[in-house]
Amino acid sequence: MNISVLLPLVFGKSFDYRAPEGMDIKPGDYVRVPFGRKSVWGVAWGEASGEVEEKKIKSIEQVATHLPPMSKTMRTFIDWVAWYTLAPSGMVLKMALPVPAALESPKVRGEGRGARGKKITASSSTLDPRPSTLSSDQQSAATSLRTKLDTGFSVSVLDGVTGSGKTEVYFDVIAACLAQGKQALVLLPEIALSVQWLARFAEGFGFAPDIWHSGVSPARKRETWRKAAQGEAKVIVGARSALFLPFAQLGTIIVDEEHDASYKQEDGVIYHARDMAVARARHEKIPAILVSATPSLETEYNITHGRYARMHLPTRHNEAELPEIKLIDMRTQALPTGSWISEPLKAALLTAMAEGKQAMLFMNRRGYAPLMLCRACGHRFLCPHCAAYLVLHRGRARLLCHHCGYETSPPKACPQCKEEGKMIPFGPGVERVAEEARALLPDARIAVMTSDSTALGKGTRRSKEPAKGSGDDPAGEVSCSETGGSVPLEKLIKDMMAGNIDLLIGTQMIAKGHHFAGLALVGVLDADMGLAGGDLRAGERTYQLLHQLAGRAGREKTKGMAWLQTYMPEHPVMQALLAGQRDAFMALEAQMREDALMPPYGKLAAVIVGGKNERETAEFTRMLVREAHKEETGGKRLENNNLHSLISNPLILGPAPAPMPLLRGKYRYRILIKAAKDFGLQDWLTRWLADLKIPSSIRVKIDVEPYSFL
Repeated sequence: MNISVLLPLVFGKSFDYRAPEGMDIKPGDYVRVPFGRKSVWGVAWGEASGEVEEKKIKSIEQVATHLPPMSKTMRTFIDWVAWYTLAPSGMVLKMALPVPAALESPKVRGEGRGARGKKITASSSTLDPRPSTLSSDQQSAATSLRTKLDTGFSVSVLDGVTGSGKTEVYFDVIAACLAQGKQALVLLPEIALSVQWLARFAEGFGFAPDIWHSGVSPARKRETWRKAAQGEAKVIVGARSALFLPFAQLGTIIVDEEHDASYKQEDGVIYHARDMAVARARHEKIPAILVSATPSLETEYNITHGRYARMHLPTRHNEAELPEIKLIDMRTQALPTGSWISEPLKAALLTAMAEGKQAMLFMNRRGYAPLMLCRACGHRFLCPHCAAYLVLHRGRARLLCHHCGYETSPPKACPQCKEEGKMIPFGPGVERVAEEARALLPDARIAVMTSDSTALGKGTRRSKEPAKGSGDDPAGEVSCSETGGSVPLEKLIKDMMAGNIDLLIGTQMIAKGHHFAGLALVGVLDADMGLAGGDLRAGERTYQLLHQLAGRAGREKTKGMAWLQTYMPEHPVMQALLAGQRDAFMALEAQMREDALMPPYGKLAAVIVGGKNERETAEFTRMLVREAHKEETGGKRLENNNLHSLISNPLILGPAPAPMPLLRGKYRYRILIKAAKDFGLQDWLTRWLADLKIPSSIRVKIDVEPYSFL
């Protein structure tokens, strides 16, 4: 019998193989097959294509009889993700088979099928009872969400102000899910969020969930993968990649901080985990729960159009008050050279320290200074592989590129004018802010929390991937502190919770999810930074980030205060934060997007072309656009930016050099495709790119609904 096998390789199709006599192979079985000179684990996908000559068909070598087969639902989901993202289906499968060794077993002999591994389901008898401490609003939301466990697919949005107890509500839903003998998946956008989350979960449930993210060791990942497939893992909490685990009996998916941009994967298969979580829930016919204090505009759109239901928690738990927000107009502040903390914020910090309260300072730039330059000739230190400045990390005495990971020692002499002693740091980074804070508060216990100053702790490993982004913290990246060492993240958070830290300074790692009872003051030094760059979501993201930051203050013991340093106090984002008018601000953002036919009111797809030869890359990109404008693809030049013109034809914008034109040694050009909400964008893109011959020196990436325009 011949059968098709999908392999976790860069192919968009499955391959025909022969099942040896006596080997009973069914769709979904994990099988090992010869491919080239190697043996590769894949999944039996269905009937053979019949397009290969019988004598050329190779035989399947082994079948993993110790594991239940991949479900038809999961296989259908993988095919759907490949279609939606325009990624090869083999690469999507690779995300579902991240640890090939998990498929190996002494029981796998290849001579016969043998007995199947038994599925172990969670039982209510294994759970400790959870005391009911929910408020009336929380109880109402939890009751509504629990009923959805028995009604098939649905999407609910748990929308509550910061500190309203959203986590406790969905913990209640998880308990109900486990009592039904099903599994639960919780997605978190940042590894840093899992520390307190895990402690709260263990306290409430009496056992620890399984963990899945880039910092988990291969051995632990292998075990978690097997437990998910066999139904033994009751609850898995993880980053976006946990979405592709082969759960035996998944009962619900919860996406915490659903608005967070970290859910968008930018490399490999490009996808948004929030949207794929909803898609997997639809395929599994189970409820999905999206959780946020500042739901994304895409989520608000789906609520408005009746696709999602909203459960609202309007007040903080235990009658705690929301923080007061104040703006500091930096245009009126005459800061001394080398100072970044304004006088009003300094006064607030001194008062907080005198009263024995905790404070937090936010600066969304890692390192000591974002730029090194020569005072003699103005030379600026650039990464040789990226169109980006090298960032000074003073404690490590290194200049680092936060995009590709390149690093070098600061030279004694300027490489351009050869002058010595003329190099100076320019601009503030989080380490420089910490230096200023220590001078201001010499007796305060000060700690720094960034991906450069924290380690993930026992049972984890450091990611080998270079940091990505424009200087803020990527999820899962760990490095060294300003003193050349690192502090376990768990210890740092526990010290903050215990009151052993007076002032915590950091980047996005401190912005969301943390519950510090003694934190009274939050200061934001660069509130305007996210508004630059022309990103269509810049205003929304900045509002969400600053709202989350402010929400760290005053969660229990005292009323909180948030000071935002801004050069644009009149900006709608700042005014909305000041007045507490989230819904009015989001309505304004929605109207602007709708007028421009931008997501969620229209569709976007980005085509990113990269190559080592700039001229070849540019010429190929221009050829792509010419092909798109051909009549048979239905492409259209920029003529009328209105909905009617986009119903039958997409709008093609570009090509243009990418905002980051050189990244990791490759020159980059971008094309943007804009279409109506109901336009079949994936099918159009497939027709456009299907017959193109792409040189081996060129890479083409498709980003459906881009979040980054780098």
